[in-house]
Amino acid sequence: MSDRERSSGRFLTGLAWAVLLLGLWLWGREVTDVRHGISAPATGDMAAVGRPPDAELPPAVKPLGQALPQRIDIPDLGVQAPVVARGLDTEGGVDPPPFDQAGVVGWYADGAKPGARGTALLVGHVDTETRPAVFYKLSTLKAGETVRVVRDDGKVAEFTVDDVEVVQRDRFDARQVYGPRQPDRAELRLITCGGTFDRVSRSYTANVIVSAYLTGTGV
Repeated sequence: MSDRERSSGRFLTGLAWAVLLLGLWLWGREVTDVRHGISAPATGDMAAVGRPPDAELPPAVKPLGQALPQRIDIPDLGVQAPVVARGLDTEGGVDPPPFDQAGVVGWYADGAKPGARGTALLVGHVDTETRPAVFYKLSTLKAGETVRVVRDDGKVAEFTVDDVEVVQRDRFDARQVYGPRQPDRAELRLITCGGTFDRVSRSYTANVIVSAYLTGTGV
């Protein structure tokens, strides 16, 4: 993403997952209209990545209590990044971290807290005009790999990835993408841009959606 894209639409501007948590469904809207600088590594469609056949995943554990996220660790990607609370911008989308903080992950603060019951939503830039950003390799995650969120109660919420999708804009279904996979679980969605970069529209053609669920806790 680049600074000049801020005026035409911030990262995931109009994203239905934000208004989903407010009880509003913006069906039929261009919910993934995001514009960036250099191209991202993620390509394909919802069938291109995701859960390997017959993948054995651990059972979910009981959700934790309420606590604020402080840091996200994704060992398989070498990611260790601070998490900051974000709200909505004037267009109803999630206001991402500033472009000069491309190594920071934004958490939708009016939604679920990571580790608590519900679906917590984290967004990160895929790139800037000159370099990869915090979620540049997000599409390479695999089912069974681990995402950890350090919380301000001293606990670490340990999530297991169960699905990775590259969702094309013209196939985007907010209920499928951002709704809970199973009730009463603590779930996590990691979101960035993907597909290919369209130089005409100055936007990526898709979004990378990583789904995970709570399978352990640490300190």
